[in-house]
Amino acid sequence: MTPAALTDGALDLLARGTHYRAHELLGAHLVEHEGQHGTRFAVWAPSARAVSVVGDFNGWDPARNPMQLRPAAGVWEVFIPDVGHGALYKYAIAPQDGAGRIDKADPYAFASETPPQTASRVWDLSGYGWRDGEWLAARGQRHALDVPMTIYEVHLGSWRRVAAEGSRCLTYREMAPQLAQYANEMGYTHVEFLPVMEHPFAGSWGYQTTGYFAPTSRFGTPQDFMFLIDTLHQHGVGVILDWVPAHFPRDAHALACFDGTPLYEPADPSRQAHPEWGTLLFDYGRPEVASFLLSNALFWLDTYHLDGLRVDAVASMLYRADPGVTEHERENRAGIAFLRRFNELVSAEHPGVVTIAEESTAWPQVSRPTFAGGLGFGLKWDMGWEHDTLVYLQRDPIERKYHHNALTFRMMYAFTENFVLPLSHDDVVYGKGSLLARLPGDRWQQFATLRLLLGYLYTQPGRKLIFMGTDLAQVREWDHDAGLDWDLLEDAAHRGVQRWVRDLNTCYRGEPALHALDFDAAGFEWIDCDDALQSTLSYERRDRSGQQHMLIACNFTPVTRYNFRLGAPHGGYWTEALNGDATLYGGSGVGNLGGVMASPIPAHGRTHSLTVTLPPLAVVMFKG
Repeated sequence: MTPAALTDGALDLLARGTHYRAHELLGAHLVEHEGQHGTRFAVWAPSARAVSVVGDFNGWDPARNPMQLRPAAGVWEVFIPDVGHGALYKYAIAPQDGAGRIDKADPYAFASETPPQTASRVWDLSGYGWRDGEWLAARGQRHALDVPMTIYEVHLGSWRRVAAEGSRCLTYREMAPQLAQYANEMGYTHVEFLPVMEHPFAGSWGYQTTGYFAPTSRFGTPQDFMFLIDTLHQHGVGVILDWVPAHFPRDAHALACFDGTPLYEPADPSRQAHPEWGTLLFDYGRPEVASFLLSNALFWLDTYHLDGLRVDAVASMLYRADPGVTEHERENRAGIAFLRRFNELVSAEHPGVVTIAEESTAWPQVSRPTFAGGLGFGLKWDMGWEHDTLVYLQRDPIERKYHHNALTFRMMYAFTENFVLPLSHDDVVYGKGSLLARLPGDRWQQFATLRLLLGYLYTQPGRKLIFMGTDLAQVREWDHDAGLDWDLLEDAAHRGVQRWVRDLNTCYRGEPALHALDFDAAGFEWIDCDDALQSTLSYERRDRSGQQHMLIACNFTPVTRYNFRLGAPHGGYWTEALNGDATLYGGSGVGNLGGVMASPIPAHGRTHSLTVTLPPLAVVMFKG
């Protein structure tokens, strides 16, 4: 990465909030200056009285390398000869109030010490030989709205551990071939990493970021992280990264009160902190903060070839946490403008990349273009579906008929956004237990209900996301300090769930009727959404041509439904494409002997119908 010159013009762009590669301007860069090799340091700290670079090269002595101020921009700079790759450093800041010295990590550092140590590292990001050109050339086609997307959500520190070596985490390079192979075998199109940016507290899972430009050193170097992404790409797997531009922690070495005054956070104390999390909010109206975050987004896409950014906690960017005011008054206009700029910038600079909003409110047009009044995201998590479905399935089956609308309500809004249906890490933490463990009934019913949930997920309109461990039918709640329980696969019931997910991925990816119109109402029609008494749902999925049809029937009770009539759009033989109760998945083997011939008996507003057996707690799919 070639550093940008600290010209007046470049600093002016930073001050205007329109320098979108600010990481090439600020931070630590290896350069040659007046015939000497060394490192140029630059940091934005406009309210500081003085700033020095301290590090392992000068005994951490602030008197050795004082920085010079560029007053118009509030940027301090210095060139230090003979400081090279890997050197440890911080900025020693003297606040205007004279309240002693503040040692801060570099907001733009490309690498950091391994926690709990907090110093930044000078790092040369060049030298990695990427081999994913073929993937990048076709990436835009892979993210078209009529192409399937099934996402495997992964926490790097707990996906798999080395038991023989004290349960240590895998390195980026160790994980690369294993994760690529697993994603391929299971049929996932993408993996989505919980935040990999440096963070001191492992229990935040990366969501309390301190090093926005540094992949965590827990698992290796920046080049090692490049290797992981490159390997996934070479195996045909896309990589999405969780990004946290909504808030940051109060750790003393990081962004909080950076130069002795609120800098990255608003100056108004009533708007500085998130009321529930206690973390600090970004001041999106300050141009230099906008440059920092927008540059950060492009940095990960430019430098690490990422295929998407999933933006965390979008709701907290859309609304201010001000009590006692109307919802309209609570709108954070600066945050809204920032999100639109972010999406416009990513679309312009990386047109094949997808942006995804984790947004929990009813804000309209999140995944609609900015020119049409939207926020400009490509996709949005359907957190309402996630909540309603899980609450419904945790009820005793005998009670479900009274809550049927929890399933049908989604179709009132399903095509207002480009939705991702998530079964995410949030569903298996904070005492909730695993998905399997909190489903009702005996062991057989729990496994059957989990397969039902997964089958329902894959046949509903929308992209799919599954958190790691769900496809193993993890029994215990997810623990970020322990690996997944891969030994569960020695048990046939767990292997059955894994096989079910693999076959669901294969079917979803291979059948255009299940994905081509995920975001178009023409691709979905209820067959019968009113059978609350028996707790069944049936619906039809279609492709764009209207020639391919999939009929789906879901039985949300443990009672087998014999002679169940299912309206069909045409006659002929309908193949039983998948049955969640098949014995190879751990089911009881109730089914339809491979398929059913349609009869010219009208039903459900259709000219033909099938008479089928609907297995207990199962999804059945028919292809005609």
